[in-house]
Amino acid sequence: MDLRAELLKSIWYAFTALDVEKSGKVSKSQLKVLSHNLYTVLCIPHDPVALEEHFRDDDDGPVSSQGYMPYLNKYILDKVEEGAFVKENFDELCWTLTAKKNYKPDRNGNSVISHQDAFKLWCLFNFLSEDKYPLVMVPDEVEYLLKKICTAMNVELNSCELDDYLSQEPQGQGGLTVWQFLDMVNSGRFLRGIEQEAISMAVEEVYQEVIEDGYLWKKGQLRRNWSERWFMLKPSALSYYMSEERKEKKGSIVLDKHCCVEVLPDRDGKRCMFCVKTSSRTYEMSASDTRQRQEWTLGQCPPQAPSPASPCPLHVPSDRALPSPAIQTAIRLQAEGKKSLHKDLKQKRREQREQREQRKAAKEEEAQRLKQLQEEKERKLQEKELLKEAQRQAEILLQEEEQRRRQQHEEMQRTLEIQLQEAEQARASMQAEMVLKEAEAERQRKRILELEDMQERLQEALQQEVKARQDEEAVRYAQARLLAEEEEKLKQLMKLKEEQEEYIIKTQREKQVLKQEMENKNKCLEEAQKQLEEVRVNRQRVDQDFMAAQRKLRQASTNVKHWNVQMNRLMHPIGPGDKRTNVSGGAFAGYQPLLSRRDSSLK
Repeated sequence: MDLRAELLKSIWYAFTALDVEKSGKVSKSQLKVLSHNLYTVLCIPHDPVALEEHFRDDDDGPVSSQGYMPYLNKYILDKVEEGAFVKENFDELCWTLTAKKNYKPDRNGNSVISHQDAFKLWCLFNFLSEDKYPLVMVPDEVEYLLKKICTAMNVELNSCELDDYLSQEPQGQGGLTVWQFLDMVNSGRFLRGIEQEAISMAVEEVYQEVIEDGYLWKKGQLRRNWSERWFMLKPSALSYYMSEERKEKKGSIVLDKHCCVEVLPDRDGKRCMFCVKTSSRTYEMSASDTRQRQEWTLGQCPPQAPSPASPCPLHVPSDRALPSPAIQTAIRLQAEGKKSLHKDLKQKRREQREQREQRKAAKEEEAQRLKQLQEEKERKLQEKELLKEAQRQAEILLQEEEQRRRQQHEEMQRTLEIQLQEAEQARASMQAEMVLKEAEAERQRKRILELEDMQERLQEALQQEVKARQDEEAVRYAQARLLAEEEEKLKQLMKLKEEQEEYIIKTQREKQVLKQEMENKNKCLEEAQKQLEEVRVNRQRVDQDFMAAQRKLRQASTNVKHWNVQMNRLMHPIGPGDKRTNVSGGAFAGYQPLLSRRDSSLK
């Protein structure tokens, strides 16, 4: 993991802290302020033009992490120089942004660690976390970090209790986030009965060991005086600065395969001395005590926090599991092309975890394969037993089947004999029934002939009736209008009947759909029948009126004849005398046309 990856981890926390709505995007004004602060803490020359141009106000809205990465890479990370800035200030900036939102210590002041210790644990978490986002620290690294803190306090970590805690967490098996890790430490579950000051000293010691380096006294080459310098050990060089802020670099000791470390006896008022020999020069240095010197040279003792009275505080990196001297280890890492002791150890632990997982997977696979083989063997044995049992059952079934077949054959033979007898009886009864059926058929044929003859007579009678009706219609001219109406109603009735028949045929498939329509047609038919009945009643009434009119006509004709006879009788006695005859003739002459017109109207 290079410097860029280390910086990106802290910047990722700062970016997610600014994402208040958790949408994966941050406003441009906030990113502008963040970029300006990154310029400051990373000691990069400000580029206000690029800053204003990239984060100018427009309609694009917030920026996602992927949208911010091109600017971050081009204008910030590409310009960062290792050693030109104080990484602790950079981490404090990112920690301040993210802790305000995510870190929630006990409000009653009962937290196990202070705010500063939480910051250092956050830095250690970033260093030991996996290179995947969101950042998590696997259980092995959690146990490694807690063991180092407990070792610094001469306390043994309860690994079983830690495993139980991780198994209870929903995401404990895959790793813990930094906030889950800080909550776990603040819970005091693994640091019971330990003072907060001792925990702070242990966290500081591990922080200085893993993240930074420490102070040493160095003897000058020309003036030969002793000066306190801040040393930073890396595989390529042992650099020293005026102070831990690392603003003014005083020099660097290049480490290669020709370098070595030797312990020196105390002299010149200095104790705990050792030297680093290179091919061109020997550098003499002094630690505050023997323990710290062993950490630099032998790498065997865990670091301790310096005493407040000590004039030269020293916090040096070491690892108890490292058998070789710290500087010699750095020389070896330089030869192998690696950059950091603890990063190398972290990589080795990661490789060991991967190997353990591979071995575990191989064992599980082998166990699974053996289990499958055992299951296959048991299955084959069961199949063999099943085959034997099936064979025995098949033999028993064959015997039972053979016996059942003989019984069925005997029963079938008896049944066939009975059926043959029944068939003979049925044939005799059928012959008798056929004779009866033939006689019945003959009677039916005769009946059909009679019905056909009757149908012909009925048709003739019908034709005669139709002819008589036509004659009657021709004679009865007074009923022409009513008969026309009757015929019209009959046509409508016939049409309704035809429509009804058509609808009846259709309603065989659409009975439910056209049921209402058929009812309406039936109503119309009933109304038409009622109207036809009314017409028939009217016709009968008209017939009756006609018969009454005929009777009246006959009565009137009789009366006219009677009156004519009477008139004639009256007219004959007045015959003598021409004048009277003329007068009589002239008196009744005006009645003759009137009587003739009345007779014609009555007719």
